[in-house]
Amino acid sequence: MLKDAIIAVLSRWNFWTNIPETGKERSQLQQALKYLGSKANKVVVISGVRRSGKTVLTRQVVKRLIEEGHDEKSTLIINFEDPSFSEEFDLKHLQSTYEAYLEIMQPSMQPVVILDEIQEIPKWEKFVRSLQERNEARIIVTGSSSALMSGEFSTVLTGRTLEINMYPLSFREFLDFSGMELGTPSDIILQKDEIIRSLKVYEESGGFPEVVIETSSELKFLILRKIYEDILYKDIVKRWSVRSIDKLEFLGTYYLTNISSPITFNRISKFIKMPVKTVETYSKYLEASNLVFFIKRFSFSLKEQENSPRKVYSIDTGLANSVGFRFQANYGKFIENTVAAQLLRKRSDNPFIDVYYWKDYQHWEVDFVVKEGLGVRQLIQVCYDIDNFNTKERELKAILKASKELECDNLLVITWDHEGEEDLKGKKIEFVPLWKWLLGQERH
Repeated sequence: MLKDAIIAVLSRWNFWTNIPETGKERSQLQQALKYLGSKANKVVVISGVRRSGKTVLTRQVVKRLIEEGHDEKSTLIINFEDPSFSEEFDLKHLQSTYEAYLEIMQPSMQPVVILDEIQEIPKWEKFVRSLQERNEARIIVTGSSSALMSGEFSTVLTGRTLEINMYPLSFREFLDFSGMELGTPSDIILQKDEIIRSLKVYEESGGFPEVVIETSSELKFLILRKIYEDILYKDIVKRWSVRSIDKLEFLGTYYLTNISSPITFNRISKFIKMPVKTVETYSKYLEASNLVFFIKRFSFSLKEQENSPRKVYSIDTGLANSVGFRFQANYGKFIENTVAAQLLRKRSDNPFIDVYYWKDYQHWEVDFVVKEGLGVRQLIQVCYDIDNFNTKERELKAILKASKELECDNLLVITWDHEGEEDLKGKKIEFVPLWKWLLGQERH
């Protein structure tokens, strides 16, 4: 492409002549601005599931910088999924695009360079490292694969990055996007009924921003299906040259059908008649694309952790609801998945936290073991129908057994709408409604 043509394409996403749509501010904006302003000039990496808001977040960063006095022509956004770029767009084209920007836009200060969906460009990390080493620009890269933050550039950019994980909207963000203001704890209590109604919608359709702002249930479903297909075909099939596409599709559907359930690669291998190694590889692809994530069984033995069944969760309950195959809604599985996704957010904010599930040889099970540092910080049981005597007895017996074995007295049962506190066998057990826990309103 000629330089003038390159600039014409770039101008569609940049703030040089107009202000692109920036939407509602996300909670990660302040973190991104702080990282970008680091004196060490680290590369800011924003990774997360497709359509979770990474692109909009980068626009919010640029908008805020311009409001604070940064020259709009000293910002550059390149979206590598723009169809104007050919399939052959490579490192050489990336360099020539950047040079065209410098020559024609002539930035008056150190530019902020945003490389959106950078995984499309082979060996992109060499370009980024070159800019960073010369302190020529401040850089943000985004991508839909968690592999961006691991092996793909670990050797080239070791110690040079600061990372931000983007997820679909949390429940608090969901309420904000839906127009509900929660300023004080009293606001939350007074709007309890509306919050619970909103939580039902959140469980059903999830937290992808474009799904949340859509009012048509039919269109919500279609958008979720399209997100799922884009993850499979753009983030997995194209990226890793997957050949057995039908097996990948089946595995993705299988996991979204069986959220909050234990799985083993051996069992799945026999079920779908695929080699165990292939099941494991495809599962890693699905996890790297941020479609699903797995939680291991807690054990003091690393070997036992690896060999035990994992529990599978969807990054978004809306995806599970629109893609997974089920005869009837299992609310218990869905609220457990919601808790798992929220714990995943907390884990990304605190690198010292690990999350497991617990199960003993008698098959007593606790949904979540929250470990921080060397000790177990909290045990969490998720129980939709706590009013059922047999269910309550089973869940409490399990958490008490785990409490004794793991030496943890911080015991929490997350329910749909039951709240209270019980003393049982010398242990205090707190019951908190899901909506309160998601909004950080549980008692401490």
